[in-house]
Amino acid sequence: MDLDSQIKHFIESQPELKRRDVEMLHAEIQKLMPDAKLWFFDGRDENGKVVANAQIGYGSQTIKYAEGKEKEFFQIGLSTNSTGISVYIMGLKDKKYLPGTYSGTIGKATVTGYCIKFKKLQDINSEILMEAIQDGVKGTDPK
Repeated sequence: MDLDSQIKHFIESQPELKRRDVEMLHAEIQKLMPDAKLWFFDGRDENGKVVANAQIGYGSQTIKYAEGKEKEFFQIGLSTNSTGISVYIMGLKDKKYLPGTYSGTIGKATVTGYCIKFKKLQDINSEILMEAIQDGVKGTDPK
């Protein structure tokens, strides 16, 4: 299955209310990042074992590990789980930036060092979410 088909299948496999939110977020992130590389991770490792939730990825960055190894990875990730939706913002260096900047303004969401997790889109301020995503795309903490 090609990348577009994988993403379409992932979105269509969601329950109706969550599917609408994921479709809307997918479209908004693509508007924000029109030329970004698209990714799809099905959540399985090289042995086919499920190790994470499936994710759509946007953008590209190089992750450098302590031992010197490098890996290309997405900047922004969109995933679902049994309780809601997660947006992963991978480009920030300061893991205190997201919770310190957005926890009090985004609405009913859990904000960690690299993830904003919420039950449904109407629970949060989507403009604030897009600001957080833009911070991740910039790749630096704009403080």
